[in-house]
Amino acid sequence: MTHAVLVLEDGRVFHGTPYGAEGETFGEMVFNTGMTGYQETLTDPSYHRQIVAMTAPHIGNTGVNDEDPESSRVWVAGYVVREPSRIVSNWRATASLDDYLKQQGVVGIALKGTRALTRHLRERGAMRAGIFTAPSAPVEELVERVRQAPQMAGADLAKEVATAEPYVVQAIGEKRFTVAAVDLGIKGMTPHRMAERGCEVHVLPADATFEDIMAVRPDGVFYSNGPGDPATADVTALRQVLEAGIPFFGICFGNQLFGRALGLSTYKLRYGHRGVNQPVKDVRTGKVEISAHNHGFAVEAPPAFDTPYGPGEVSHVNLNDGCVEGLRLIDRPAFSVQYHPEAAAGPHDAAYLFDEFCSVMGAAS
Repeated sequence: MTHAVLVLEDGRVFHGTPYGAEGETFGEMVFNTGMTGYQETLTDPSYHRQIVAMTAPHIGNTGVNDEDPESSRVWVAGYVVREPSRIVSNWRATASLDDYLKQQGVVGIALKGTRALTRHLRERGAMRAGIFTAPSAPVEELVERVRQAPQMAGADLAKEVATAEPYVVQAIGEKRFTVAAVDLGIKGMTPHRMAERGCEVHVLPADATFEDIMAVRPDGVFYSNGPGDPATADVTALRQVLEAGIPFFGICFGNQLFGRALGLSTYKLRYGHRGVNQPVKDVRTGKVEISAHNHGFAVEAPPAFDTPYGPGEVSHVNLNDGCVEGLRLIDRPAFSVQYHPEAAAGPHDAAYLFDEFCSVMGAAS
């Protein structure tokens, strides 16, 4: 059987067998704690240039289908699983996960040590890695090649995954609002969730200007999730949106850019939050939501702070590590969360945030 290795930049090596396409690949090594939703993970643009290890022991049981992808392609740089399913058992399946990865050219590895890998990343932090099928070079050379790969800190990636041209997602049923959604790596379910609530969503490129945003005459502005370092992004247009008092809602990368627009700083988390089981507390109500996450950066903020647009506050916090999970302005219609309320493939505790966005737009109109 063909041999494959996963090599980390600190010299740790894991041995396994090829899964998906064969060859070699490089990226930031991260882990995802979700037991379900692997197809949504693979097609989430926020995973651009990352090698994703799944902590659930059995992956591929339900195969893949044509309904669950969050974008038009797989974005992960590589894929690590413990025990691939030997059969596919789901009535919607159109192919096996292994074949899907091969078709998409995604290099992967199956190895018994995913628990050891996860513990290593939790202790040492996310780091660069490479997957190599049947490597002929010595380990020392492979480690050096991994260390030459670009780091995630300082990476400007949103434009690489965003739409090149604007497009419109029509409202489902009666149209209530027009939303300008800036695509920083948007998942397909996100505009769909807004469309379900009567929003006509104009999805704009990542570099959309304030003039581009205003050209669609929006009732509200939305900033999506996306990959890369938020410190590299230009927040000029967002600051103009806030200055104009237009209702704003941001998630994930959009939350980080909202923080920067308010004058806050961002930082890289040790190993990030990725999965569908993160407990988040709403500071205002005390309610705890189980939420879907995919981020390696966070906003640095005190519980309350001043901004150029009036007072602001932290609205949500992560109960695992206390990091900022949401922000809002007190006197203007603008708020954000660090997690994914569209929640494909679940959970749906945070779906009310889309209703809240619609309420804010309704009150402002």
